Amino acid sequence: MTRIFSGIKPTGHLTLGNYLGALRQWVAADQRPDEALFCVVDLHALTVEHDPARVRRLSRQVATLFLASGLDPEKCTLFMQSHVDEHTRLSYVLECTATDGEMRRMIQYKEKSAQAQASGEGVRLSLLTYPVLMAADILAYGTEEVPVGEDQRQHVELARDLAVRFNQRYGHTFTVPKVTLPKVAARVMDLQDPTSKMGKSGGAGPGVVFMLDEPEVIRKKVMRAVTDSGDGGVVYDREARPGVANLLDVLAACTGGDPAALAERYSGYGALKRDVADAVVELLRPVQERHAELAADPAAVEKVLREGAGRARELARPVVDRAYRAIGLLEP
Repeated sequence: MTRIFSGIKPTGHLTLGNYLGALRQWVAADQRPDEALFCVVDLHALTVEHDPARVRRLSRQVATLFLASGLDPEKCTLFMQSHVDEHTRLSYVLECTATDGEMRRMIQYKEKSAQAQASGEGVRLSLLTYPVLMAADILAYGTEEVPVGEDQRQHVELARDLAVRFNQRYGHTFTVPKVTLPKVAARVMDLQDPTSKMGKSGGAGPGVVFMLDEPEVIRKKVMRAVTDSGDGGVVYDREARPGVANLLDVLAACTGGDPAALAERYSGYGALKRDVADAVVELLRPVQERHAELAADPAAVEKVLREGAGRARELARPVVDRAYRAIGLLEP
């Protein structure tokens, strides 16, 4: 078995993109409790201005959606990042391995720091250093594969660089992980701006389909999706026709088809949008039903997270202790 680790940050309600690009891929992977670890990375939600009550509420919701999507705590380890101290223990050691220049070159730091400055907020130091915490999330478990979207590739590459550098300087300590990307709909785009990712932090925009949206809300958003100007019909072309390509990617991901082949079935946008809306509603229906059941029993979800954190600690502690010894720290 190949050990995998991945996580989602509770900074907004999970979207169709989170489901197609991450959760469904995780469920489909071969799983064992000590080889597949999935985490709500709640510490990462603190890097920008936030409401503490909302972070707690969204953390519970994300964990519940993990389970509702089909992740089985008997087959994988589900936990809350902040419940496992080894993440922050290892993060500082890796900060002593990373460089300031590496952090400032990270694309998300550039974008989010500019947004914070534009809104009159200070830029938190944690926004600069959180890629190192993400590297710690990965390296603490001897992770071999990290299933993430394309937008997170740079962060996993940083984890690889830090693992190699640490191993060269202090002796072999970390497994060097690799990125694995889903084949279809790796990056679902905003229905109103198909050149931008469908992000959960973007508020309640009409271009974002949330996993818990009501069916009629989903249909309305899909039917109002931006297509492309011109009379070229339904053609799969990501560069020239991003709006139509996004709809075809979503339909392909929902139905298991090929986006280019699906395009040949349609002569107009209306029928395509109706089929996409139907497919998304049916895809999310069982998840929403299961979420409602789980949300009515929060103690059961908390038990899963508590037991998952215990398993995660057992896996991470030997790796982190080994890193502490390797870098020169005395054992307690």
